[in-house]
Amino acid sequence: MSARNLGERGLTLVELLLALVVFSVVLAGALSFLRRQSRAFTLGNERFGMIQNMRFGVNSLEKDLRTAGAANPDEQAPLIYAGNSVVAFNGNYLTNVDGDVFAVYYNPDAPTGTVAALQQADRIVIPGTSFMYPDTSYWMDPARTMNSPSETIIFYFAPDSETTRTDDYVLYRQVNASPREVLGRNVLAVTGVPFFRYYRTDNSGGPVVLLQIPGAQVPLMHSAKVHLSLADTSVAARIDSIRAVQVSFAVTNGMTGTAERKRTVQRLIRLPNAGLRNKKICGDEPLVGSVVFNAVYVALPAGEPAVNLTWLPATDENSGEKDVVSYVIWRRLAADIDWGEPYLSIPAGSPSYIYTDADVERGTSYVYALAAQDCTPRTSNAVSSPQVNVP
Repeated sequence: MSARNLGERGLTLVELLLALVVFSVVLAGALSFLRRQSRAFTLGNERFGMIQNMRFGVNSLEKDLRTAGAANPDEQAPLIYAGNSVVAFNGNYLTNVDGDVFAVYYNPDAPTGTVAALQQADRIVIPGTSFMYPDTSYWMDPARTMNSPSETIIFYFAPDSETTRTDDYVLYRQVNASPREVLGRNVLAVTGVPFFRYYRTDNSGGPVVLLQIPGAQVPLMHSAKVHLSLADTSVAARIDSIRAVQVSFAVTNGMTGTAERKRTVQRLIRLPNAGLRNKKICGDEPLVGSVVFNAVYVALPAGEPAVNLTWLPATDENSGEKDVVSYVIWRRLAADIDWGEPYLSIPAGSPSYIYTDADVERGTSYVYALAAQDCTPRTSNAVSSPQVNVP
């Protein structure tokens, strides 16, 4: 046998067995690590899904509930039903009218049936209850031709019929009579705690505090047709005292037994617009009167050009119908004809007005126009400023 052949001998059986044992140990450890990583990734996804589910539901509740009573006419109640699993309220949450400065949000594609108040002829049953609403129609003008812009928004928890669990709920949102939308699934009730609890303010002992309305008094409903009327007193007015809503629920990963993961959330949502009185009955279009609307070039301290706009209150702001709530201003180049969209809106309520428009260009001439706006929202005839030249 040559030296070369002796140097090329293979593994012995013992060496091969040792190599297999070492490889098996390493492979088993790697597989165990990968299983743990896979399980951790799955759990992370489940936790993330639960947290997202929880946040979306709670944030939607808070965002909408805080608008309860926003821009309602006085006759239209902020809250209309307060139950353990249902809360319904009115607010000018959404508009599809360009230039409507009273709605909280603007969406030009919003369906007409979701941006104005329900009328008596279209009343609905509040989901999960037998309470029908409304018993009357709410108007913005004495002629009863303009419907209130404050729609009815309903949040409610209902059993989920699509799962095998008997304790599973779905969180729904519904606007007026439009189809409901799902905000969250895999929702559980917190043991011994209703989904919604309600609080009123109390200052009989000094500082203002929130007191929980006893569960025995729930549900509360706005049974008086007209908010703040003589009928809207005593027991019927208990729902008008609500100033905060507490929501409590748990979310799961949809599993059962040892595979179930659960997170509980509880949030107190204040109702800043509840209890406020808003004058929202507007008659004819507002009168701007003989307002002098001036536009004068000025130089800012840094030397940048600007235009000062000045005017006094319109006729209908402090007298007449007293329904002016804002002033709408347009701006165009002196060479243009079309005014286009409004340039800005200024809230009413000042003894005199001045606005500095710093978004102007040198060597350009501008013309401005001013109109008073009431709560419908309807504007007066426009008053133009003199042409102002920016050097």
